[in-house]
Amino acid sequence: MQHKITTIMTLIKRQLQNYIQERMFKGKAIILIGARQVGKSTLFQQILKDSSLPVEQEQIMSLYCDDAHVRELLEHANNLSDMRQLVANNRIIYVDEAQRIQGIGLILKLITDHFKDVQLLVTGSSSFMLQGKLYEPLTGRKFEYHLYPISTQELMNDGGILRVKQLFESRLVYGSYPDVINGEENIREILLNLSGSYMYQDLLSMEGVRKPVLIEKLLVALALQVGSEVSYNELAQTIGTDSKTIEKYVDLLEKCYIVFRLNGLNRNLRTELKKSKKIYFYDNGIRNAIIQQFNPINMRNDMGALWENFFISERIKYNHYNGNHVNTYFWRTTGQQEIDYIEECNGTMRAFEIKWNTKKNKTRFPKSFFDAYDVKETIVITPDNYLDWLL
Repeated sequence: MQHKITTIMTLIKRQLQNYIQERMFKGKAIILIGARQVGKSTLFQQILKDSSLPVEQEQIMSLYCDDAHVRELLEHANNLSDMRQLVANNRIIYVDEAQRIQGIGLILKLITDHFKDVQLLVTGSSSFMLQGKLYEPLTGRKFEYHLYPISTQELMNDGGILRVKQLFESRLVYGSYPDVINGEENIREILLNLSGSYMYQDLLSMEGVRKPVLIEKLLVALALQVGSEVSYNELAQTIGTDSKTIEKYVDLLEKCYIVFRLNGLNRNLRTELKKSKKIYFYDNGIRNAIIQQFNPINMRNDMGALWENFFISERIKYNHYNGNHVNTYFWRTTGQQEIDYIEECNGTMRAFEIKWNTKKNKTRFPKSFFDAYDVKETIVITPDNYLDWLL
């Protein structure tokens, strides 16, 4: 039986909205990147509708690059004369899915350099598509933001602690994509569609990615290993390819904002595992859709992994949106001593153990870790106290 999310259909204000509005008309393009369907277009549309915007609606031009006519228009506006005709009297130019335009970086550079009173707002689904086409031409000419699925802090700001608690169990299973949080019908269907090739179709269009079936098998294997160390050699044997291909595809999946890596911390002890890594999903719902496992939490045998994936992904959102610049790791030794999650800031460490069921055994942090590193704080994260680190 599908878990019903009881919520009111409403647009949740994203934390990035205020940051972006404060940086408008500062002479730089504003680039918003992130996975498909995390709400990039909705966020810009909300900004464009804001009554405090210092321009008339008639001075806003929206260019949706899924439209072939828009692509043709932009790709041919590659000189200053054509660009003047395109820009005309507009004060804001919104370019949606910019990675679809050939030479988009040079086009945006032309606007930024020659139309100082025009604000560019640009979205892109996959950073690796934008990096090659966008980053070099716009060096020093852009503000860039990463939008994630809805965060715990955004839920708190929108509906208070009650809404955060009401949605807790459903977010562990169905995740935090806007359509899920906003109470759309057919949540499973939404997630199954999202977790398919739609989410990484830009990746499939790249030269050298000729076997989408390998990506699908790799995603299943990664979903089943959340919270565990992964070996590219073992993954290669499991899905029938080589470790170099696994490494390449994991890198591309990261750039599609589907998964992210935690590397093992290894600096001071000979017993620390070298080159070890764990791979997590940015969203629990996507992870569960990939393995088609939507059982409620009281009927699951993977709650430890789900809880770990949830907290670490939420903590990454929290740090990013709040400007906390930290290095993130896990730690493990050949003697099986382990710490789930570590944040390093200004040379000091904060160590987290992430426990769904705290009754099983008492948590002890390894003494060898304290001897080797400057540890500022140790925290055991449970469903009872996790909000202290996400709000």
